[in-house]
Amino acid sequence: MSLLKSASTVSLLTLLSRITGLVRELLVASTFGASAMTDAFNVAFRIPNLFRRLFAEGAFSQAFVPVLAASKAQHGDEATHQLIDHVATLLAWTLLATCVLGVLAAPLLVWVMASGLKQNPQGYDAAVFMTRFMFPYIGFMSLVALAAGVLNTWKRFAVSAATPVLLNIAMISAAWLLAPWFKSQGIEPIYAMGVGVVVGGMLQLGVQIPALKRLGLLPHIALNREGIRAAIADPGTRRIGKLMMPALLGVSVAQISLLINTQIASHLPTGSVSWLTYADRLMEFPTAMLGVALGVVLMPQLAAARAAGDPARYSAYLDWGLRIVVVLSVPSAIGLLLYAKPIVAVLYHNGAFSAADVAQTTTALMGYAAGLVGLVAIKVLAPGYYANQDIKTPVRIAVLILVLTQLMNMVLVPIFQVAGLSLSIGLAAMVNAALLLTGLIRRGTFKPEPGWGRFLLQVLAGSALLAVYLLWVLQSFDWIALQSESLKRVGLLALTLGGAALVYLGAVWAAGLNPRQFLRR
Repeated sequence: MSLLKSASTVSLLTLLSRITGLVRELLVASTFGASAMTDAFNVAFRIPNLFRRLFAEGAFSQAFVPVLAASKAQHGDEATHQLIDHVATLLAWTLLATCVLGVLAAPLLVWVMASGLKQNPQGYDAAVFMTRFMFPYIGFMSLVALAAGVLNTWKRFAVSAATPVLLNIAMISAAWLLAPWFKSQGIEPIYAMGVGVVVGGMLQLGVQIPALKRLGLLPHIALNREGIRAAIADPGTRRIGKLMMPALLGVSVAQISLLINTQIASHLPTGSVSWLTYADRLMEFPTAMLGVALGVVLMPQLAAARAAGDPARYSAYLDWGLRIVVVLSVPSAIGLLLYAKPIVAVLYHNGAFSAADVAQTTTALMGYAAGLVGLVAIKVLAPGYYANQDIKTPVRIAVLILVLTQLMNMVLVPIFQVAGLSLSIGLAAMVNAALLLTGLIRRGTFKPEPGWGRFLLQVLAGSALLAVYLLWVLQSFDWIALQSESLKRVGLLALTLGGAALVYLGAVWAAGLNPRQFLRR
């Protein structure tokens, strides 16, 4: 399967995931609005997600996939299957201990994450309860990350890319069916969302098992001391553990930044955590469809190129990935910066979600959009280091970015409130991407291929024309006043966004960039 076809498959399945995720957020917004209880749920959901990003999609995946790809290339399938068994054994036992400790330490975790919730004791208590209930989610998702690493290394991208849809379906069902029933029984309705999270985690793990079984790679988890000792003694698991230490530090830096931002948001006006969350969900569309999809596909290919000693192929993969990032993320950033209000109004301005909520979420989304190119590029550039089993360099950069983000928060949050938080993240992401790119070029592992100057001018010309078109459309309609005509508002958004795509693609084509020829590269 070609890189483009693989990336397209992951991107389309990610699009399906984000569409169902958007439906989920629309239901939550219209049902619960932006209140102390939605803030409580968002904080409680962020806590297991924080640990998931630390141990699953973060440090573990960054260390596991390169070692697994190298083992497959150098030692064959049998030795690699044994490595998978040993890794699964250690991961499962570590997760069990983590989940028990997380349930016991829930009050402390909520206070560390968002002490401002104590302004509303009911919201704080609800956050503690939901944290305890949802914490096992980290166990399911960490095992999902193990399965995804295996499947992606064997170039089976579809299953792992599709699994987030199951979480969204479970949470949609909870908001749509279970929340009203909870309310009729005198139970706080927001608790239904916690049930949806846990059920979604179980479903995501469940669908990975048949896929692994078909490949003959279903891990066997040792339950006795001898098996655990053998897993610890395996050179492969020790190598993963060694790589995880700096990776854990690097991911921790990003999560510490998230924790600080959530803590700051909890002390801003009620609803700030939710406004930031709703904006973040919209940003997941371009970052996941472009950055995550490319990162998932490129990571094992880059690791294989390194293991095969083929630096030219390694550099060509990075060049191709970065050009995809530029040609798609630049117009996306322009669109979100100039057209954030219509998007937020059409998607969220219903039920309990007010015009004031639209305004706050819009400014937060614009802050993220300022750094969209960097947020997406990081997903391509960082694997360039991980595939080379160099995790220390991204960690050093991440520490610098953490400090920079908080310095910008000190300046921007007093001025822009919740939007200052997202703007700090966006601007810091641009710096992060620039430093990662500079490092790859300086060490000679990435050598940009000819034609970048002309390529950038073509993209910028198309984006400039797109900006003119969007500004004209933005001034032509009152998107808030159209709330009573929801179908008309949805139709207008679809038509104007379709027009935006035609304007941009037509402009870059007229400037001499043939998208089909470019993608085939």
